[in-house]
Amino acid sequence: MFKKLILISSVISLSLGSSMVNAKVAEAEANKLGSELTPLGGIQAGNADGSIPAWTGGITTPPAGYKPGDFHPDPFKDDKVLFEITAQNYKQYAEFLSDGQQKMFETYPDTFKMPVYPTQRSASSPQFVYDETKKNALMAELIQGGNGVKNAAIGIPFPIPQSGIEAIWNHILRYRGETVRRFGGQAAPTASGDFNVIGFDDLLLQKYSAKDATREKLLEENVISKFMQEVTSPARLAGTVLLVHETMDQVREPRKAWTYNTGQRKVLAAPNIAYDAPGTAADGLRTTDDFDMFNGAPDRYNWELKGRKEMYVAYNNYKLHSDKVKYEDILQPGHINPELTRFEKHRVWVVEANLKPEYRHVYQKRVFYIDEDSWQVQVSDMYDNRNELYRVAVAHGVNYYEVPTQWSTLDVYYDLNSRRYLALGLDNEERMYEFDVKLDDGDFTPQALRRKGKR
Repeated sequence: MFKKLILISSVISLSLGSSMVNAKVAEAEANKLGSELTPLGGIQAGNADGSIPAWTGGITTPPAGYKPGDFHPDPFKDDKVLFEITAQNYKQYAEFLSDGQQKMFETYPDTFKMPVYPTQRSASSPQFVYDETKKNALMAELIQGGNGVKNAAIGIPFPIPQSGIEAIWNHILRYRGETVRRFGGQAAPTASGDFNVIGFDDLLLQKYSAKDATREKLLEENVISKFMQEVTSPARLAGTVLLVHETMDQVREPRKAWTYNTGQRKVLAAPNIAYDAPGTAADGLRTTDDFDMFNGAPDRYNWELKGRKEMYVAYNNYKLHSDKVKYEDILQPGHINPELTRFEKHRVWVVEANLKPEYRHVYQKRVFYIDEDSWQVQVSDMYDNRNELYRVAVAHGVNYYEVPTQWSTLDVYYDLNSRRYLALGLDNEERMYEFDVKLDDGDFTPQALRRKGKR
């Protein structure tokens, strides 16, 4: 399964079972960030055959004519498809595919394909994120058996990871701006392709990523982020609101969550909004901790870092992101429209999570493939309690270059048993995300939730 994993000399211990490793690295290792390694810990050089180029900073300026609020013009619109991976030839490329990706070709042999384009290492972040990432490399530590982090702020906490749980914390804490308002929704097409869009209005306050965040304040307040999601359509669901406070030390203080239900017209604590509880209005096609590919407490799994792997992943999906595309163009029976997708070869970290014997979860095993340039989970293969492939999730990313940040524009969760899927993040017919919205802690209280629900 994990052929041609690329290991680097700085990774001494790659597994995390019951024992913990000291996350801090030596200064000589940290000094590789920005030289041998990218500022976030990727290998700066290209690969041996040139199919992955060197990272040269990613996108540092938006294309000419772009202004905030626009949908993002494709900076690589002139790139041509190099070849297509199909059910007829996918075995030739198996070493660069996950098991879940391969299963998609077997499940939809006549319609599923992956158009492969030239690799563009477009991922970038602000300089202050790079600066803090280097400090984190020297200071950040896991706490509470890996269920929390301390002495980290703003940047990637473990850019030179020594365990699987460090790598998944890098994904959880990756930079996605400081305040965000997202417009869009999700749809779960039937087997015949019929769908209804559930509309969302999301607010996100990234406490961990704020320019004025300090390691001391984060440890004291113990809040990574605050998230509010209001259902805007259809009418029967509109007005339902979810509020989540995500914690940094999840043993000391687990995630806090509240809901406002229009039928009851009251705010209720929602401690079960976690782990494998069904996702909001997702028709049973994803779990709560599937949101953003993985979120929440990692304590139910043992995490193993397998190493790096070259892999075809969805990257620079500006065509899929375009406001010239309608939802009906994207949503097809079985899977999204492959003509709108773009896949490139990138290096990813492979992290395997196995359920601890004392816990329960609908996923017995999960394998995450995490982009080395951004720490975005690109693909997640999920296995049931028979250790058979159950679902595969794919993040279709773009660089939101006005920030800049590499982030998914559409997450798609494929259920291999029901042959249905959930497309989360549909925004083509909405307003574009706002990364400069004015938000503060007062916008994320149970009282604010009540006010929003009653409007």
